[in-house]
Amino acid sequence: MSPRGLAIIIGAGPTSGAGIARVLADPQRGNLAVALLARNKDRLESLASDLRQSSQGGVLQPFATDTQPANLRHAFRQIATHPDFRGLKLCLAVYHVKHADKKPFLEETPEAFNESIATYSTGAVVFAQEAIQLMYAQNGGQTSLKDTKGAVKGTVIFTGTLGALRCNPTFASYGASRAAVRMLAQAVAKEHSKFGIHVVHTIANGPITDEDNAKTSTGVSMRAEDVGNLYLYLSKQPSSLWTHELDMRPAQESF
Repeated sequence: MSPRGLAIIIGAGPTSGAGIARVLADPQRGNLAVALLARNKDRLESLASDLRQSSQGGVLQPFATDTQPANLRHAFRQIATHPDFRGLKLCLAVYHVKHADKKPFLEETPEAFNESIATYSTGAVVFAQEAIQLMYAQNGGQTSLKDTKGAVKGTVIFTGTLGALRCNPTFASYGASRAAVRMLAQAVAKEHSKFGIHVVHTIANGPITDEDNAKTSTGVSMRAEDVGNLYLYLSKQPSSLWTHELDMRPAQESF
């Protein structure tokens, strides 16, 4: 079965990113060709190989990159010209980058703080710009929903955490960068929703693991494939009802 479209996920690691990608690539579920983006080239190629088997023959290709603007733009150019993706429209772009920075506030430096913002928040800006520009290029430009009978051009999902809503001691730069991406998602949604771009910010409150085990079955942690199924559902929402922000938590996670 040929893929019906293209998905891009950055932060394609062996835990949560792998489970999301598997759902998206599975011909019986998402049936999307998937571009996997992460920093480590060797690990990424190994992950892509494993996912081709576990996704029942899905189309997955690795593109090693970090979140620096020039490197991200280069990765998107590679994706746009890759033969496995020829003729496929970008349906879903997922910013799923893991990011942590913890230190006492008086030990924080402007340089380290700016690096945290650049790595996570500025990376999200460039990722979203590249994804949205490609969606417009593949769907007749920046046309309004009223002129396209409500046609959705694509979905951009930012996986956030509780740190985007409230912060704790020693997490100043982490909270600032996570909150910045939450505000970015709102700004982009308010500007581009009317043109058929669905923007979502999710809040992952609790651990995500790419396993079926006692913890996932009893609601201690989230199963990565369940997150993938949710993201797939979000990408299929019609323009009459769009989710912008939602809270993801396992059943036993405290509020």
